[in-house]
Amino acid sequence: MGLLENNLVPDFLIRIGIRRLLAQRLREEDRGTPEEQQRHLMNFVQQLRQSDVAIETAAANQQHYEVPSEFFTNVLGKHLKYSCCYYKDGVSSLDAAEAEMLALTAKRAGLQNGERILELGCGWGSLTLYMAEKFPNSRITGVSNSNSQREFILGQAEARGLHNVEIITCDANVLQFPPDTQFDRIVSVEMFEHMRNYETLLRRVASWLTPVGTLFVHIFTHNKYAYPFEVRDESDWMAKYFFTGGIMPSDDLLLYFQQHMRLREHWHVDGVHYQKTAEGWLKNMDARRSQVWPVLEKTYGKEDAKRWWVYWRIFFMSCAELWGYRKGSEWIVSHYLFDKRLATA
Repeated sequence: MGLLENNLVPDFLIRIGIRRLLAQRLREEDRGTPEEQQRHLMNFVQQLRQSDVAIETAAANQQHYEVPSEFFTNVLGKHLKYSCCYYKDGVSSLDAAEAEMLALTAKRAGLQNGERILELGCGWGSLTLYMAEKFPNSRITGVSNSNSQREFILGQAEARGLHNVEIITCDANVLQFPPDTQFDRIVSVEMFEHMRNYETLLRRVASWLTPVGTLFVHIFTHNKYAYPFEVRDESDWMAKYFFTGGIMPSDDLLLYFQQHMRLREHWHVDGVHYQKTAEGWLKNMDARRSQVWPVLEKTYGKEDAKRWWVYWRIFFMSCAELWGYRKGSEWIVSHYLFDKRLATA
């Protein structure tokens, strides 16, 4: 193994390298003129329309979702929110920032007690369990690509006495519900980045909603550029180890797929919130090394534990540097509320 894999490169040098790669990515995505930039975006939109709903779903499981829950219970905050948190004024802890974003999500999604709610991409259950507890008369259905996540969430629900939760393990490409199944609200937090064919996905979402139902999407974006994560060379480290098959949407990308769902509201969350979130994960990982290391040994083997310790730390540093770039103004988090586009006479 090289110096990096042997954990011999100081963090400050790693971060300098990350920032250089981010600057390089921005130069590559700049097509020079507004005309060429728009042409490039529309070509990408067309590529997405011709794709499967999702690709590389097995890789996503291997890279994140089938990693043992013990890793995430040590690294994430107490709510196990594996996505951007919200550090509003006065909030400094990861736990509190998790709670703030969960509350903001419920508010912007317009959730109310007594509704039937579907969460697409429920992760380790932070939002599913939050909704089940806050809205006890609602029925919460979570969808995950990972069976280990399903077992973990159901175990947490049982321990908390929450009996209004069901979790479905399913590949997004084949997810279906019985024809008479209708949800009042559908929410999705950082799953759409793993999707490709938004037109097909949103058509299916519309078919699962009641006539007055809504879709809330929380998705990380770039403020202008949309691009896939592809392994082009050794510098495409994120695509190779942590985000195979994913895309970086532009803030306006979903707006080109309104054939079946119509935008009602649109918000931005400054990238600094995600920067602080990722720094919190890194801090927890370092502080709990003695608990995390055995999990890495169990997951990757004793001979590769050090390498994956380094990779996970670089992943968190990469996230922090990306969303903190130019004070959080380049890469951000976008929130959207869509309603169902109904046929009119």
